[in-house]
Amino acid sequence: MQRLKRWQWIKTAPQQWRASLQRKLIRYGLVMGLTMVVLVLGFGRSPALADTPRHYTELEFAPLPEIQVPNYTRVELDNGMKVFLLEDHELPLVSGTAIFGTGDRLEPADQVGLADMTGEVMRSGGTINHPADELNQILEQDAASIETGIGGASGSASFGALTKDAGEVLQLFAEVVRQPAFPQEKIDLAKSQREGGIARRNDDPNSILGREFGKLIYGEESPYARTLEYSTLDNIAREDMVAFYDRYIQPNNMMLGIVGDFDTREMRSLIEETFGDWQATQPAPTVELPPVEQAQVGGLFVVDQPQLTQSSIRIGHLGGQLNDPNYASLSVMNEVMNGLGGRLVNEVRSRQGLAYVVYAFWSARYDYPGIFVAGGQTRSEATVPFIQAVKAEIETLRTGSITDEELNRAQDSVLNSFVFSFERPSQILSRVMNYEYYGYPEDFIFQYQQAIADTTTEDVLNAARTYLDPSKLVTLVVGNVAEIDPPLSSLGMESTPIDVTIPPRG
Repeated sequence: MQRLKRWQWIKTAPQQWRASLQRKLIRYGLVMGLTMVVLVLGFGRSPALADTPRHYTELEFAPLPEIQVPNYTRVELDNGMKVFLLEDHELPLVSGTAIFGTGDRLEPADQVGLADMTGEVMRSGGTINHPADELNQILEQDAASIETGIGGASGSASFGALTKDAGEVLQLFAEVVRQPAFPQEKIDLAKSQREGGIARRNDDPNSILGREFGKLIYGEESPYARTLEYSTLDNIAREDMVAFYDRYIQPNNMMLGIVGDFDTREMRSLIEETFGDWQATQPAPTVELPPVEQAQVGGLFVVDQPQLTQSSIRIGHLGGQLNDPNYASLSVMNEVMNGLGGRLVNEVRSRQGLAYVVYAFWSARYDYPGIFVAGGQTRSEATVPFIQAVKAEIETLRTGSITDEELNRAQDSVLNSFVFSFERPSQILSRVMNYEYYGYPEDFIFQYQQAIADTTTEDVLNAARTYLDPSKLVTLVVGNVAEIDPPLSSLGMESTPIDVTIPPRG
């Protein structure tokens, strides 16, 4: 008798027996088993479809929709404030985002944390007319929100509201931006929270890895790698926060984008009412970005954490900016290395079984060099083989070849991601504002998209040979050194220990 295929025998069973099996599968929650029974019994589908499922390579999809930037209005107020307005009447909602020309890279080296706390207390401290609790209550009643913050290269403020409440919330938003109170109790609370963060910063190996790797690449004194300490917090007083606010939160140093269910003419008039009489107290600040050079060129560094059972590893060197003419080729290179079907997953994780997590990518920035970074997590005894395998894949990419299949998969991955970057009008307007903020051309995204589509295998190989430099690769391991076997010394270089002891308050 011809041997029946797996699950095919269920078809030959009596109807009563099949019904009993179905009930048992449901009773025990065997969802996958039930799904298979449904398929072979043909519940809701024809037997032909159940017997001959299509392979995923045979599936056909409609072409991706063309990316289009909807019409928006850009105006500049007399006080220098730039405004972007984009109507979207799909839902009765209005949201806005402001960008300020500031960032924690502009704070004094002995006051790390100043920009971050200023951005937080602008909102958490309430305004001169609306103390924090009152402001929170009003927003909660209206199902609205207002948030502020200052990051590495910019400051931000945002709001969201129902259409019917947009005018009131915009007024409150303007108060938060223009008249923050900076009460001492909220400053003390912000400091206390950050002190707690300092005390716990070595609890997470990935936190250690990111912090210390940044120092190795940019240098401990670089504003792109400086660390918040008790001493820098102690140097921050209320008057410092007010001065930082006064310096950078000005109408002539601000862009405001609003998206949602409104009439452009009415919204423009409302913005004039809330921000038009706000006058800058000083010229727009001129920002001189600090120079960037790689601090450690090559080398092996280790943070010994005896309590760990696995190693977290990062390998890399200084990278570039998004406006590099070869950035599209580098983006495709990223996808050749990464993700399901990428070389690192196929070789280091799947074939050699050396990684829980493995990655490598060219992480560029808008206006300062980013980092090329590779790494992942693995068990302690696999640390050395993992490092060797990742470096071998980097070298293979530089000196080998790329198949057309790899190129097509990588290009499709990058191009398909564009769909998710333009799902909502707010995403589109945010991108438009960011390009203007950093001085990029308005059609940068389309230039980049076309460059991705035009990238060839030779372009990717040339980028890898030009931009990846094995002699500059810095390797950092956070793990249990005693359990790393073979030892790190088998890599043929001396390892330098890094002390992550938290300096006590002086």
